[in-house]
Amino acid sequence: MDWARIMAPLSGGEADRRVLAGGAALAEAFGAELACIHAPADVADLIPWMGDGFMGGVQATAVQSLREAAAAGERAAQASADAVAYGRKTFSALASPVWAALAMESRLSDVVVFDPGTARGKGPLSEAFQQIMADEQRPTLVAHEGLTIGGPIAVAWDGGKEATRAVRTAIPLLRKASEVLILSAPSASPRKFDPALLQAFLEARDVKASVKVLTDAGDPAPALIKAAKAASAQILVAGAFGHPRLQEYVFGGATRTFLNSEGLSLFLSH
Repeated sequence: MDWARIMAPLSGGEADRRVLAGGAALAEAFGAELACIHAPADVADLIPWMGDGFMGGVQATAVQSLREAAAAGERAAQASADAVAYGRKTFSALASPVWAALAMESRLSDVVVFDPGTARGKGPLSEAFQQIMADEQRPTLVAHEGLTIGGPIAVAWDGGKEATRAVRTAIPLLRKASEVLILSAPSASPRKFDPALLQAFLEARDVKASVKVLTDAGDPAPALIKAAKAASAQILVAGAFGHPRLQEYVFGGATRTFLNSEGLSLFLSH
């Protein structure tokens, strides 16, 4: 089944332009709706910090400032969405409780698009990226500048459930690729797996793929990125947070290495 709704969360900042460009490229490839969703800072998040130590006037000023910032952000996000030259787009601005509304929007979307900076923990939507990908377990595209759909795609596969779920979810995208390359580094994993099994799985679903086994990869993540770029891949499909999310964010891990790579868009699933 093809994708019908691509979601682009917007903050009203500079990152919106990159998110919308990636989202439009993906939506256009499927003739899908591009859902432009402005997610402002939530006034409700400020309330717990306003205890007896705040005077009423200070509270009112803080709340009003946040509301004005949200309104300005909405205008900026709307302008960025209007500038996208793609016909099948919608725009909506979320109201409090913002996170609950954003989570619901993501559940009703096939793919959620973020920019690399947000995925690396920068900007007002960085927490939303973690929650949507890891907690809501929504397929997520981290779109780098100049993303196009229809070129070579690489798949990082280690036989694990996260990587396998990412491949299954990405099948509509893989069907549009000019070439699909399965990358694996068996020597770097304690898990026993045969990439030929994934190759057969994809072939049965109308995706022809080749296999490249990386030997003596050491740390597999940099080797996988290098091999994907050598194959001129536009996108790397990978599982995310194979270890507990906090552990990976604090100590690193393959997910962190993938997110810190330059020039390679990522299709991630947890």
